[in-house]
Amino acid sequence: MSDVKKVVLAYSGGLDTSVILKWLQETYNCEVVTFTADLGQGEELEPARKKAEMLGIKPQNIYIDDLREEFVRDYVFPMFRANAVYEGIYLLGTSIARPLIAKRQIEIARETGADAVCHGATGKGNDQVRFELGYYALEPHIKVIAPWREWDLNSRTKLIDFAEKHQIPIAKDKRGEAPFSVDANLLHISAEGKVLEDPWETAPEYVYSRSVAPEQAPDEPTVVTIDFEKGDPVAVNGQHLSPAALLTRLNELAGDNGIGRIDIVENRFVGMKSRGVYETPGGTILLEAHRAIESITIDRGAAHLKDELMPRYAELIYNGFWWSPEREMLQALIDKSQETVNGTVRLKLYKGNVIVEGRRSHNSLYSEEHVTFEEDTVYDQRDAEGFIKLNALRLRLLKQAHG
Repeated sequence: MSDVKKVVLAYSGGLDTSVILKWLQETYNCEVVTFTADLGQGEELEPARKKAEMLGIKPQNIYIDDLREEFVRDYVFPMFRANAVYEGIYLLGTSIARPLIAKRQIEIARETGADAVCHGATGKGNDQVRFELGYYALEPHIKVIAPWREWDLNSRTKLIDFAEKHQIPIAKDKRGEAPFSVDANLLHISAEGKVLEDPWETAPEYVYSRSVAPEQAPDEPTVVTIDFEKGDPVAVNGQHLSPAALLTRLNELAGDNGIGRIDIVENRFVGMKSRGVYETPGGTILLEAHRAIESITIDRGAAHLKDELMPRYAELIYNGFWWSPEREMLQALIDKSQETVNGTVRLKLYKGNVIVEGRRSHNSLYSEEHVTFEEDTVYDQRDAEGFIKLNALRLRLLKQAHG
């Protein structure tokens, strides 16, 4: 352990990472650099700076970076171009934040001459895989420290005892058993563990923090328009916004209308099943709107190929392979498909529902002339007869051969 001279720690300022900070100093006898990312989690981050200073970290070794715009522009939006959904329901809110945190940690390690990086993910979850795959993809020879796989502080009681022994401040709500574990960013907030561990038990209402209950949402619907350029949303109700500001606005509209709640049991990459309660308000609107604008701007063959590849793409992100060549190859294909995904979608938000009401685009492939039920001059209905007979030929031969 003495070979580590300087380590960059992903630091939230909470109990776990504060204990990790002190543990690194004691166990590795190394210099610690703290990195706290503002991904739109909605928390004040300056306390993390003060706590790091109190624990002996030099001011020049404390990094607090506002990554909200980069997060939405370079990670969330590319993922939504693919309509990525894991196991049919999860919009990958936690998964998509990890590659950015890993990237910035490696950048800070290079800037400060650190020879190691450290995260606070446990040995049971997906995040340890996501962080470390990112580290190694970007810096193959970096030393990775994962305290939860090394130390014997394997309970909250032991963490609190360690904190008290080393005079690490503990938030009052951390002294008892935390009701559940929370992870948040601008795209979503997740809750897992404790009161949520029994998948039969209804999640208590206090678990939710970004949306009203659908039953409590307004009785009048909210109508909203979203403008798209090359597959990315650029304006809400005609107002052009930056990526982070746009997602923030969609979160507000969705949360007010009880939109974006899911209660799922998912398959973790490490093999176990996990129950989680997630809120992805703005992302839920965005997915419906993006599919709506694609429906009139993407050719059938291209659209169906995208849908076939999407589960593989989503799984790569879930499992931590954002920096893999296969994800980048798929991204190039997806981005090519978005060149004509331009236009406006109108939606109605009502008591937990997102209802598409209209879509239009100057790149539209929808031809009213062809689909009209009235008389037309562009389509000969008799052409369908040969088309059907050719497609039926193998079925007729099969039936004739086998009775």
